[in-house]
Amino acid sequence: MGFFTELLLLPLAPVRGVAWVGEKIADQVDHQMNDPAVIRAQIDELDAAFERGEITEEERDEQQEVLLQRLVGGGGGA
Repeated sequence: MGFFTELLLLPLAPVRGVAWVGEKIADQVDHQMNDPAVIRAQIDELDAAFERGEITEEERDEQQEVLLQRLVGGGGGA
């Protein structure tokens, strides 16, 4: 029975493959968005950009708030 089922579902293999790749990409994006080390590095970059005069203090504070919410809340940011 398993052989015939696989044979009948064979035309759907590319669709299943694309879905699997999509899931893996989504997992990586989720990991990057919620990884504390990545978020801390982004906060450090915001501080450096502020010190270089590339962004205002208000912009830095707003962006840091979003990053801190992601860090504490585990997501749900922008």
